[in-house]
Formats: sequence, C-alpha cells, structure tokens
Amino acid sequence: MATVFAAGIILYSSLWMYAVRRPVAPVELGFRSDYSENDHSLAILNVLRGSPAEKAGLQAADHILAVNGRSLESIQPIAELWFHSKPGDSVELAVERAGQPGPLILHATFRAAQPQSSAEGLARESASQVTRSYPVLFLVVGLAVFFLRVDDRNAWLLALLFAGFIAVPGPPTLFGTSPSFAALSPGLEVFAKAYRATFLGLFGALFYLFFALFPTRSSLERRLPWLKWVAFVLGACAALPSLRVGDVRAPAALAGLLGEHLASRVMLASSIYLFFGLGIVSLFGNARSIDSGVRRKTRVVLWGTIAGVLPAAAERAAVDFAGFRPPFWMDTTVILAVLLFPLSFAYAVVRHRVMEIPVLLKRSARYVLVQRGYFVLLFLAAATAIALFTHTISRFFPAGTNFGMALSAVFGIVLVWASAPMVKRGTERIDRAFFRSAYDARMILQDLAEKTRTVTNRSELARLLELHIEGALHPKSLVCYLAAGDGNLVAECGRAPRELDTIPAALPRPKFPFRFGARFVPRELDTIPATLPLLSELARRGRAWDVPPPGPDEAGELAPLAPECLVPILGRNSGLIGLLILGPRLSEEPYSGEDKQLLDSVASQAGVTLENIALAEKMAERMEAERRVAVEMDIARRVQARLFPQNLPPMKTLEYVGGCLQAREVGGDYYDFLDMGPGVLGIVLADISGKGMSGALLMANLQANLRSQYAVARDDLPRLLQSVNRLFCQNTTEESYTTMFFGLYDDSSRKLRYANCGHIAPLLLRVGGSIQRLTSTTTVLGLFLDWESPIEEVQLHPGDLLVICTDGVTEALNRQGDEYGEARFAEIIRENRDLPVNDLLAAIQAGVQEFSGGSQADDITLIVVRCR
Repeated sequence: MATVFAAGIILYSSLWMYAVRRPVAPVELGFRSDYSENDHSLAILNVLRGSPAEKAGLQAADHILAVNGRSLESIQPIAELWFHSKPGDSVELAVERAGQPGPLILHATFRAAQPQSSAEGLARESASQVTRSYPVLFLVVGLAVFFLRVDDRNAWLLALLFAGFIAVPGPPTLFGTSPSFAALSPGLEVFAKAYRATFLGLFGALFYLFFALFPTRSSLERRLPWLKWVAFVLGACAALPSLRVGDVRAPAALAGLLGEHLASRVMLASSIYLFFGLGIVSLFGNARSIDSGVRRKTRVVLWGTIAGVLPAAAERAAVDFAGFRPPFWMDTTVILAVLLFPLSFAYAVVRHRVMEIPVLLKRSARYVLVQRGYFVLLFLAAATAIALFTHTISRFFPAGTNFGMALSAVFGIVLVWASAPMVKRGTERIDRAFFRSAYDARMILQDLAEKTRTVTNRSELARLLELHIEGALHPKSLVCYLAAGDGNLVAECGRAPRELDTIPAALPRPKFPFRFGARFVPRELDTIPATLPLLSELARRGRAWDVPPPGPDEAGELAPLAPECLVPILGRNSGLIGLLILGPRLSEEPYSGEDKQLLDSVASQAGVTLENIALAEKMAERMEAERRVAVEMDIARRVQARLFPQNLPPMKTLEYVGGCLQAREVGGDYYDFLDMGPGVLGIVLADISGKGMSGALLMANLQANLRSQYAVARDDLPRLLQSVNRLFCQNTTEESYTTMFFGLYDDSSRKLRYANCGHIAPLLLRVGGSIQRLTSTTTVLGLFLDWESPIEEVQLHPGDLLVICTDGVTEALNRQGDEYGEARFAEIIRENRDLPVNDLLAAIQAGVQEFSGGSQADDITLIVVRCR
C-alpha cells in the first residue's frame, strides 16, 4: 500500500512539474485574456493586429462565454482545445459584447503559435524554476518519514497531508502557476485531475485530522471526536463532483439551490477553510499543552506553519472570495514561505526526534550523514540522468507528443532496476565500514530468526539460540530456560558466570557438568517457577528488560546467574513459555536498543517455534493414539464379522440369507441362523441399544447367551428367551436392552414359531400379494427380570417371502429429514420379489442407501427368507 501510494504521489508531482514547464500550445488566435471565476468567462484584454482573432471580429473587452458549444465552467475547455488543435482548425466562439442583446457567434481559424521573446530577467526566471519545483521538498520529507515509519499512523497522516499540499497549486491557480493537464495523454490527464480533485477536496479534513491527532489528541478532538468524520464527509462531497475537472465543485443539488458560483464558495469555506482553521486551533492547543514532550514536538512545527502556511492560506482566501490577483513577486514569496512547512518537519524529525525515526545503528552521526548522503547522491544522479535523457530524446519528436515522456519513464524504470544491486552493495559497505561488529551481530541474529523455523525439538532450539546469541552479543553468561508444561521453566542449555566455577560450601555441587555449557548451572536453578514476581513483571512488559543489579539485602531468585538482560519468550496467549538470561557483555558495553529489538525478534520467532513444536508433539501423540484405536477397531471389526453366521444350515423348503452394512467399524446389530437339529432352523435378528464399541460388546454378549442355550429352544422356546433376558439384565447396565425376533422354522411342516421381543414387525409377503406383519409378542429384553414371552405360529406356503430388518432400514433419513418408512420398505420388496434372495437383499440395501444420499446413521441389517 505504501509503495502504491508513494508511486501515485510521485507520478502526480512529475506530471505537474512537466505541465508547468510545458511549452505553449501549438496554436493560437492572437489575443491576451484573463479567466474570470465570477462569471465563468474569458475576458479579452487585447487583440493582436492581423491575427485570426481580429479577422473573426473579436474585440478587446469582449467576454468569451463558450468554445465549440462548451461553457467555460473552468479554464480546462479552452486549454484542452488549444493543446489538441492544429493550425488550420476552426473554432466557434460565443462572445458577450457590451451593447449587444445576446451572445455573438464568431468563427476563427487557428494559426501556428508565434515564438515569443522572453521578457523575464534572470532573477524572475530563477524564481519561476523554483516555484515550478514546488512538490520536490514535500516529496523528499514526506516519503522519507513515511518509509522509515511505514507502520506508524502519524507517518501515514503526514504523507497524506503532504499529498494534499502537493495538490493545492493548479488550475485555478493558488501560487501563480497554471499547469494545463490537457497537454497530457488522456489517461494521465484523467489521473491528474482525479488526484487533484481528491486531495484538494480532502485537504481541510487531512489538515485538521493530522493536527487533531499529532503528536497527541488535541483538546478539540477529545471533546468532539466526531468532528473529523464530518470533515471527511464534506471533503468527499467536494471531491466527488470534481473528479473529471480537477477542481473543487459543489454537488449538483447544492449548485441548483444556491447557484454554481455561491455553491462553490460555500463548499470551499465549509470543506477546506473551516477545517483548516480548526487544524490551526488544534496545533495551538497542543503547543500550549502541559506535557513538555508534546510542547517540544509541536514548537518547531508551529512556527513553520505560522510562517509558511498562514500567508499562503490568506492569499488563497483573497483569490477565492475577493477575486484578488497577486503580483508575481508576492506570489513567489508566498511559495517560498510554504516550503518552510516541510523544512520545519525535517528539522523537528532530525533535531527533536518528533516522529521517533529509527536508525538501525545509532552510534555515530557520521554514519547517518554518510548513509543519507549516499541515498541523496543516488537520487540526484538518477534525476540528472533522467533529465538529460529526456532533454536529448525530446529533440527527435515533434512538440505536443507524449512519446518522449513515455520513453523517459521507461528509462527511469530500467535505471532503477539496473542500479538496485549497486545500491545494495553500497549500503552494505557503509554498514560494515562504520559498525562491523554491530552489523555482524545483526546478521547473526537475523540468520538465527530464519533457522528457528526448521528446528524439530526443544533441545535443538535451545542450542541454536545459545550458539547464535553468544556469537552475536558475546555475553559472559547465558542460560536458556524453556517451559516444562507443569508451570516451571527448565534450563535446557547455557552456562553460568565464572564466579560460579567455585561454588560456596553452602551450595550443593552438581555431580556432573550441565548439558552443553563449559560451566554449569547451580542445581537449585535448574528449574525455576514461571510465577516468580520478577518473571511475571517481565511477561507483562513483553520485551527485553535490563535488570538492575540486586542490592546487598536482596539476593533475588536469579542473582546467582548475574542477569543483566532478561528476554521473555511468550506464547500466543502472552504467557511465559521460555526465558533467556544474559549476563554482562565481554566488551562491558550495555545492551543497546537495537540489541534488544533483535533479541525480541528472535524471542518472538522462538515462541512461535516452541508452540509449533508442542503442537507437533501433541499431533504426533494424537496420531499414534488414533492409529492404535484404528488397529484395535480393525481387529474388533474382523472379530465381529466372524460372529455373524459363516455357514448356512441346509434346508429343503427354505432359501434364506442375512447381511449387515455397519455404520461404523463395529455395531450393535446381530443376526444368526442356528442349526436346531434335522429340519429345524433358528432365525435370529436383534438390534442392541448403543452403537460402536459398546453396541458390539453387548452384541457379543447376546450371541454368547443364545448359542450357549439354543438347544433348549426346540423344546421350550419361552424358557430359552427368559434365560437370555435374565443373563442380559445381570451382565449389563440398567439402560442397556435389545429388541429381537426369534423364529423356529420346521422344514417338514413349513411352520414358523416365533417371538417378537419389541422388534420391528417382519413383513410376510404372500404369494397372492397380501402382506402380513409379524407384530410384537412381548416387550424388549434386558430391562425387566420378571418377563415372559408368548409364542406365535404362522404357516408358510411355497412362494411366500419373509423379510426381517432393523430400524436402520425403516428409520433411515434423507437430506430433507424424511424417514424411509415401512411403506417404501414394502414397495421395494414387492418390486423385487422375484429376485433370488441374495439379489433381493442387495436391492433393499442399495435402495436404502440411495434414499439417504450415501450417509448412514445406523446399521442396515436384513434377513430375507423365501419358502419353496
């Protein structure tokens, strides 16, 4: 954003300086004139003899109201027509003449512009060149501060304010210069007009906003914080209608109410002059602040504003509201005075550190001068090269064309691109020449910040921090503590001061040297609590902290390590997850502000790395746990699959099949075919409460109970069911139960004796097409010890079809929340009744899955039986 913004300001400034130096239009009519803002007309001062204007009948004192049918709301229609016409082109003039009842229509023919001898002396020409370079100082100061503090709100406000100052001169003129953007290509003309309209319309708002917030909030801003938004709304109302003309215009509604002339004056007064005055009030208020720091930062800017801006504002007000035409030297003096404003800021920044401009290496004024001088020299060299190239190439193109300017722009881009490596090498040489040790320290710590991203464990990170910080800053001692997860910080690596090589008798000596250090850390300091008051204060500060040496009466918890600089390593929640304790430097120099900034940067990166390592460890643990669960579930799935019948007892009069599509790896649905003796088959389908592993365990319990006693079923089915119910009640929790259909089929008689224990009624599709439901004969198993099960009997005939299912079929839901239901279940059985039992089972399962859109919330378990 900063680069794009700066490019826009530089482009506009370049276009403006080009326009004011642009040669005269290629054509003329031969008259001198003056544009009148009051009645939007061009007053004719005199007409040259023999000129096209005289031949067309134009006279002195005439007023041109329109050219080629376009009214003169500004000077732009005339400028555009003159710059875009060729000798021999005709023009229609609507002229107002004294004594005539209405406008006269005159037709004239352009001739080539006649060369004019310059009547300006050396002093006047020099002054003109200075005024035509008006934006340069605003660019240099504004963009220098801007890019040095690009993350600072005040730097942005200053750059925006200077962009507004750059937009002030132009048609209509403030300082006597009258650049015509009509000389530019259409695209550049649109940009220049839009830029000027935007920043000129918002100039008052930007001026007020800057001094309302800088260097601190003014009393006016504190009392009326909404005032700045009013300023921007009025500024936008002035800017938006003006984008195509490049000047302040009133909205159409206001112009229709008050008239164009009065409405424009009202917009100028309300959007620019009113808030310009309020900005001055805010500046004076801060200059009288009780805060000495605020007064110091405001004093120089105040005098620069009084001496530079107020005279220009007074002259502009006289031009806008009284029609005053300032003479050349008065206008030039005002322009030179305005340049005191950016100069006062430059002085305040350098002398009084108004914007707190950071200098990476602050130890030598000579370094600052050489470095800044190097950049100024490069800038001047580039500007000179571009100017010489432009001057040379412009000779090969006719006047009025923009092709030469386009080539100059391309040349400038190529020059910047080609000189970038040289600029970088020169900067590095200057850094090394003045402060090699500081430069090396910065490079070492920057390299550390890059390498911390690649470490994979805490010990590696601690070792990396130790090696790089020692190589960069050479502390006498360094200990790195990292959080252990129990509220304590554990020393991972480092070394204590030399004084601790000889440990007092009162302290227990460690049995072995500390991990990586040449010396060791006392055992009592191997682990320290993160809740120490000193560390709590350090975490609250959140940056490297110079710790004063403890007094004779306060040893301090960390005193044995002789700390001079504590660097906190903070997590995302601003909690202390690590600590670097640096002793005094071998050079006995204090840790500079730059050293602490770089240490803070390293600690910030180390904090991110530590949290990433912890996250990776947790993810690895979770992945291992999930892998183990997946293995166990796979084993359980295979075991449960073996619990389903593997072999089907042969029956002469019965075809049958069962199948289960589980919603999870394991489930609670259970079906079985029990061989009860020759010609007798037990058919079981149960749906156990619960899903997943709990349901699977209950299913295994039920199967074990049934298979251990099913021999009883042939002679006494109720007794078997009562026994299963009792065991289920005893072996499971109170909320566990199961629904079950148990049937005994006799091959010789084709009779089916059954008990339906709260299960979904199986559907018996007769040969004739009727459906019989085998409804419940008793309640569910597992809830009541006192439980009985009556037995029902049904006769099957060849061709009859019996389908038994769990609620995973009938209660399957689609995306709209509708259930599959028994009606659809019966319909799909009818449609596919002639299929083999295996195919019919597959068709029902596929139909349920298609209905539910591929999502399955419960097991789909079926038994299909056909009598033959």
